[in-house]
Amino acid sequence: MNKSSTFSLPAVSLPAVVCSVLALTVGAAQLNLQAAEGDTAVMPKYTAEMEALTTDSRVQAALDYVLTIEDQSRAELIELTEIPAPPFKEEIRAAHFAKMLRARGLKDVSIDGAGNVIGRRPGKSGDKVVAYAAHLDTVFPEGTDVTVKFEGEKMVSPGIGDNTRGLVTLLEVISAFDSAGIETEADVLFIGNVGEEGLGDLRGVKYLFRDGAEKIDTFIAVDGGNAERIVYGGVGSHRYRVTFRGPGGHSWGAFGLANPQHALGRAIALFDEHAPSVTSVGEKTSYNVGRIGGGTSINSIPFEAWMEIDMRSGNQGKLDDIDAVLQSAIQTALEQENEGRLDGPPLTVDVDRVGTRPAAKGDASSALVQRAMAATTALGVAPSLQISSTDSNLPISKGIPAVTMSRGGKSGKAHSLHEWWQPIDAHLGPQIGILTILAEAGLAD
Repeated sequence: MNKSSTFSLPAVSLPAVVCSVLALTVGAAQLNLQAAEGDTAVMPKYTAEMEALTTDSRVQAALDYVLTIEDQSRAELIELTEIPAPPFKEEIRAAHFAKMLRARGLKDVSIDGAGNVIGRRPGKSGDKVVAYAAHLDTVFPEGTDVTVKFEGEKMVSPGIGDNTRGLVTLLEVISAFDSAGIETEADVLFIGNVGEEGLGDLRGVKYLFRDGAEKIDTFIAVDGGNAERIVYGGVGSHRYRVTFRGPGGHSWGAFGLANPQHALGRAIALFDEHAPSVTSVGEKTSYNVGRIGGGTSINSIPFEAWMEIDMRSGNQGKLDDIDAVLQSAIQTALEQENEGRLDGPPLTVDVDRVGTRPAAKGDASSALVQRAMAATTALGVAPSLQISSTDSNLPISKGIPAVTMSRGGKSGKAHSLHEWWQPIDAHLGPQIGILTILAEAGLAD
């Protein structure tokens, strides 16, 4: 139970693009465009840094190269999309992605203890490590048809955008670096990580940043289609499976026993009644009872009833507060149902935390965020600083510079069987990645 805040509920029953050639001509005035949502302009030092990068002939060659491989990239997108990657069962796609990294010339490729695929591109000095990552997993269960179909220019398949296209973006950046003969000062890790979706609970990045792991100095995630979107802060979440249990019995013959379903209904009603004390003030905080279940038949008192609930906020304090409201509602519901029983033993309740994503405050003036903004602006796109729930939550919460950026192209109907991706401005994702990585990792002479 969360003990950081306490709430007392009454014990009463309550009711219920622009190509790279054009991009290189963008001047200092454009580089100082203000972020659409972040309220912070690109600082002059990062404007100058980006101008120096974009006038280097090798960088120009890398940006231009991306425009020449879009057909190959679409073919690889189909290839990867049609390899299922259900939650907790990403290993087949992981093995294939590792082969694709090796085929790109990365010699140091491995799969770690969590199932993350890691390919190292050594830098000249190697005194810093920059990670560029996209998650391998999709939300879809085993048996989902992931055959790619076409609706005009749209490619339709579950998971094709989120986040299979992100994996292809990584491949494009590697190819562009190699084609242009680019060497970085820092080592760059290209990572296909597991466990971003659903109950995966960020297990891939949690493993990457576990105590004793090899140090990663900067983390850049690729996830999301809009080129202007720069996620610099994390929306945290607490997720629970709550199960009330009792003896169960016949609805007539055993009437008077405490009923787990009744207790569950009380808990939901109490929580929904008191949650606005948190959600109606201050930073946005949300809650959702997503699934409920239990019982054996209409004429049986159930022996168990359960619900799964998700709570979110960009402020860890408010996330803890809404969590405390839930815990109090559960215990009050349990007490009320047990007090009202006429016979039999009391109900019990199990409150299992099934997901924890830390809320993480970003810093719009930090070097990585400024470089991401400068890179985006250099390609003719006005950056939009946003907070979201992504793999970057974890490193930001640990004080490690991290952002989540575009995979390129346009997409829609994510997390549905009709998810689609379309190659409109697809080059912008890898081009933004190229510039941000080079600004952060350093372009070697």
